Amino acid sequence: MSVLLLPTLGPFHILHPRYNGVTVLELARQHQPEVLYLASYAPEELAAQSWRDQNEVSFFHVLPWAERAGLAVVALDEDPHLRQEALAFREALAQYPRGQALLQQVAPLEEALRALLTTPLTPSRLAEPATLEALRGYHQGYAAAFGEGPATGSRHLRMQRVARALGRPSGRAVVLVDVLDYPLLAEALPEGTYRLPGAHTPTELELQRSLLDRAWRLEPSDDWALLLSQLRELGGAEALYCAAQIYLAAGQPEDAWALMEELLRTDFHHPAYLPGYALARYGQLADALGQREKALRAYRAVLGLSWAPEEARAVARAGQRTPFRL
Repeated sequence: MSVLLLPTLGPFHILHPRYNGVTVLELARQHQPEVLYLASYAPEELAAQSWRDQNEVSFFHVLPWAERAGLAVVALDEDPHLRQEALAFREALAQYPRGQALLQQVAPLEEALRALLTTPLTPSRLAEPATLEALRGYHQGYAAAFGEGPATGSRHLRMQRVARALGRPSGRAVVLVDVLDYPLLAEALPEGTYRLPGAHTPTELELQRSLLDRAWRLEPSDDWALLLSQLRELGGAEALYCAAQIYLAAGQPEDAWALMEELLRTDFHHPAYLPGYALARYGQLADALGQREKALRAYRAVLGLSWAPEEARAVARAGQRTPFRL
């Protein structure tokens, strides 16, 4: 029996070159599991693929691999409504002055959590006692302020139930677990029945992902020429999209357009968020260059996809109403 717990960081993976979405894939693949468990999602959420709208970055890489490998994927959280209670609880408090004051009392907890999740992370650092203790401290602070229950999303209760569902599995398994659930699931599982991520040398695929993530997070202080050179060397649909973004940011829409035209002649279905973003940007560039009919076709294509990020759909809806201008 060998169970590997892998914490997932949602959209924060893009900040961590040494623990990006492909790192989670590579750690899972290297473990050679017989089954992949999702500790923080319910079966109906997995069926509806609602994780896509939660920006669960690692799932865009891990789940297609599991499907190709014929690996069973089992969602274990039977109480997703409890997770939503925390959001509803905070939204309700925020509507009243007294509630706002109470939320201010726990603001330092949120700041400490953000600091933890934005400081460079590695697999081994996520297994360090100090990291686990910091995450537990976040939960303990909320429980001290509001009690265990709606304010905390009943995370302790949910992870205890997930641990019981896991039982003592035989064979090799990987458990993907939201970083906030991660220390609680580790506590709930019997000692010696699991292991945490350890020292890991990044693979070539992880290094490529870190380059793409850096391009998605383009900042004025970056060396844009170097990024363009590295993206050209990397190649592929997502690299073309990121390079086009750099040209557009630099005020060179014609160069961006040329790359997007090239992208649309490739297979750009992976990652699953790319088609929506690419078609939405193509429509905007077509509008900017005075090609309204091409723009409208692109916007319609975005809205015709079985799924696209809401941001891309919003761009398409706005573009249908009013031509995009730089």
